[in-house]
Amino acid sequence: MLLGGTAQAEELRLSHQWSTSDVRHEVAQIVADEVAAADVDLEIKIFPSKSLFKPREQYRPLSRGQLDMTVFPLSYAGGQQPSFNLTLMPGLVKNHDHAARLSQSPFMAALEEKMAEDDVMVLVHGYLAGGFVGKDKCITNPNDVGGLQTRAAGKSFEQMLVGAGASITSMASSEIYSAMQTGVLDAANTSSSSFVSYRIFEQVSCYTPASDIALWFLYQPLLMNKSTFEGLTSEQQAALLDAAKKAEAFYLEQAKLQDAASVEVFRQAGVEIAEMTAEDFAAWQALAQNTSYKAFVDDVPGGQDLLDKALAVE
Repeated sequence: MLLGGTAQAEELRLSHQWSTSDVRHEVAQIVADEVAAADVDLEIKIFPSKSLFKPREQYRPLSRGQLDMTVFPLSYAGGQQPSFNLTLMPGLVKNHDHAARLSQSPFMAALEEKMAEDDVMVLVHGYLAGGFVGKDKCITNPNDVGGLQTRAAGKSFEQMLVGAGASITSMASSEIYSAMQTGVLDAANTSSSSFVSYRIFEQVSCYTPASDIALWFLYQPLLMNKSTFEGLTSEQQAALLDAAKKAEAFYLEQAKLQDAASVEVFRQAGVEIAEMTAEDFAAWQALAQNTSYKAFVDDVPGGQDLLDKALAVE
């Protein structure tokens, strides 16, 4: 980059798996637009719809500096850092405001230390809630998934659903539609926004959304390569951080709206809407404690401490 502003602006590449109508793309776009408006010789080029990297394969190139930024479900990188599986743990997050408090807690600080080991940092925190869909039946309780071929996002949900008697087929959320269409899947869980942006309502008979009670919360931050960030000028860094602050506020507000909006979309498509009760939630959580929580603590060094930090956030 030459001085005097005569050179082309430095370009950062941001990759994600979602369509351009998805809230996670909008979060990325806010950061790109705000940085462009700041006029600091920095441009962010967004590659949506898994056009640059496959959905689950973005963390490694990010950590190696082959990719600058990504909006990414952190649990996808649970293979590299098992502690990340805690960012998609059944019943750990109660609602969106609780999720926002988790993002500012010692629990998140501990995870950010793990990311830093991989040369990765968080620019924008964000959790999205989600629910269940059933091709032929409603899913509200552990008893409802026995014998079903199910897609769950993340290892911890898979462990819990296996504990309830489901069979698991792993895939990215972008593949749920065709798997439902071809009979590979009977049920799935993912975020409210993915259910809508991937038009899953065309393939199912029942939807259990995130409402006051949500079992499914997934941390999906906008991440950046740490060395890339540190290599920018102080003006560029400040522009990015200011943009991130705006994007984070938008993300939280939209996350709350997504759940309600998804219900309307499914209802209009003629899909039955089911509600999870407090008793259903308690049954799932009891199952999770004996499956997902236990496996996490057994498998991850320091896992109990991390789990306790998460559970300590009121």
